[in-house]
Amino acid sequence: MSKSILSACALVLATAGMAQAHTTLEQAEAPVGASYKAVFRVPHGCEGKPTNTVRVQIPEGVITAKPMPKAGWTLEKVTGAYAKSYEYYGRTLSEGVKEVVWSGGNLGDDEYDEFVVRVFLTKDLPVGQMLYFPVVQECPDGAAERWIEIPKEGQDPHDLEGPAPGIKLIEKPHAH
Repeated sequence: MSKSILSACALVLATAGMAQAHTTLEQAEAPVGASYKAVFRVPHGCEGKPTNTVRVQIPEGVITAKPMPKAGWTLEKVTGAYAKSYEYYGRTLSEGVKEVVWSGGNLGDDEYDEFVVRVFLTKDLPVGQMLYFPVVQECPDGAAERWIEIPKEGQDPHDLEGPAPGIKLIEKPHAH
């Protein structure tokens, strides 16, 4: 009987470790109508293989994405049209960065790194809701980790196999 209990405990601990082993955002919440420094924490490679490419999708309502270059990685900004136009400091923006790609690097499976993008969260985003940034890690031989699942209404994100990193949208603090 004690072997069964030990086996069950080992399984629970192993599963808990896997659930935490996905790409996450450093901050859990961010105010709408303000700039946000999105720090994507990548904790490992792909099943023993190093990560060579990290792709971050920029969701609608998130504009003026400016990624931070990383030594040893090539940076690409994929641009496209927004679903609607946004006002940003007296300018009307109808297109911008829709995806950020760092490639050519070598993040070992037993290593950790952070990838940073500064963005503006428009006032159109719904306060109190979650905003998700799908991320794909690409590794040699076609291996990949896809952190792209967005929970449905009422679904616990911890129940997903590949949850996209997300932040809770909050009201912008009022200046005094």
